[in-house]
Amino acid sequence: MGLLLMVYGCSRNDPPPSFSSRSVAGEEPSAPHQPATGCRGCHPLALDERHDFPCQDCHLGDGNASEQKAAHGGLIPQPAHPDRMSRFCGRCHGSIVEQVSASIHYTSAKEVNLVRQAFGNIKPLASLTAIPQEAVVPVSPGQLVDDLLRRRCLRCHVYSSGEAYPATRHGTGCAACHLGFVGGSLADHSFIARPSDQQCLGCHYGNRVGADYYGRFEHDLNWEYRTPLYAGEEKREPYGLGYHQLAPDLHQQAGMVCIDCHGAGELMAGTESLSCRSCHDGALAQGEGPVSKRDGRRELLLSCGKVVAVPVMADPAHARYGHKVGCQVCHGQWAFADYGTHLIRMDDPDYEPWQSLTRQGSAEIETRLETALFVDGGESEAIMDDGITGASSPGVWLLAYERRRWEDINTCLDRHGTLQVCRPILDLHLSYRKADGELVFDAITPDRGTPAMTPYTPHTTGKAGAFYLQRLKNVELP
Repeated sequence: MGLLLMVYGCSRNDPPPSFSSRSVAGEEPSAPHQPATGCRGCHPLALDERHDFPCQDCHLGDGNASEQKAAHGGLIPQPAHPDRMSRFCGRCHGSIVEQVSASIHYTSAKEVNLVRQAFGNIKPLASLTAIPQEAVVPVSPGQLVDDLLRRRCLRCHVYSSGEAYPATRHGTGCAACHLGFVGGSLADHSFIARPSDQQCLGCHYGNRVGADYYGRFEHDLNWEYRTPLYAGEEKREPYGLGYHQLAPDLHQQAGMVCIDCHGAGELMAGTESLSCRSCHDGALAQGEGPVSKRDGRRELLLSCGKVVAVPVMADPAHARYGHKVGCQVCHGQWAFADYGTHLIRMDDPDYEPWQSLTRQGSAEIETRLETALFVDGGESEAIMDDGITGASSPGVWLLAYERRRWEDINTCLDRHGTLQVCRPILDLHLSYRKADGELVFDAITPDRGTPAMTPYTPHTTGKAGAFYLQRLKNVELP
């Protein structure tokens, strides 16, 4: 059901054509099938028209060899990876690749610097790849948070193939958005010009913006709070954990998909995104936003070709509070709020206290916990891979929350003094226990003066409702 929800309506991808070896009634039987040679003899993948050229143009190897070892000599398995996409993708898409390399989606610089600076690493980094990795045994909060980011947090970026869950596996580099995966495996080799929401949700799942657009709030980690309860072996959920189904965003219900608002310019070149006023401010003249006007009717053409009517802001509250209050303060139906996020690095494999928390939002950690706790003679090492390089090093990062809520809308002021919806994303508590049991850091928190609440835009838009003024009672008007 979860996968079906992602692709219905405008975001639905047409299924690949099915092929059958049976003859159609009335037709002559076809000639005996001759096995194909070269790459496609073993990899019968369909290519889209624009990329239908020899496999070795991108993957190298020997396309004329008849044996696997010779054919795979010098093979490049992921030519779209960030380390190689300029060489391969850039031959035809050079300017785009150059723009993408500086985009927030590529560098993750905003998230990286937000967390690093909260723990004393003041100097901003240009990209996640610049996060230091020298400290095997962290001796400062700054080194500890760098290890956390490289090995526990950054698993959705374009250097990684994502968590090994059925709905979250994806390609690297350009392929992260432009190749489709189903059930954790590459669906085909047809490049997607316009990524569907399924591509977006491969990273924007869990309690991250994107999942809320579909009304999803992740279950808690503890087995007692997850549903349904399983009498036997617990199945692997598409997104690692199940979710509470809450109210989806009004725009999602209207058939809009992510790229209807977040276009290529924003995602790949870092240009400004659309705002609520881009569509709903009736004072904007023709051509100032994406909305067209015809016979007095305001319309928006969606990426799937559907036309939807666009209402205009009319309530007097917009004129009174609009310059001081973000739209979602009134129109957000609910918001993410994970309080007391505890992350502990353990260099000793003492997993016994974590039996009820084997679901961690990390497939690697979950496999290690389940093997150590429930498999006779199971491996009990305390090692974890670097999310950027893939190299293993000592220590595992385990996660727990104090409480997870959606019912209250938290607010705070942004850097412009505007009231916005906020979430406690920096309500972090980091610990580190060495292999000999010494507790080096015990629930350290961000530097003094760092606000736990951070402004964000929940994608849970709906009507303001009867009690929206309750959220505005502390707003000071000029």
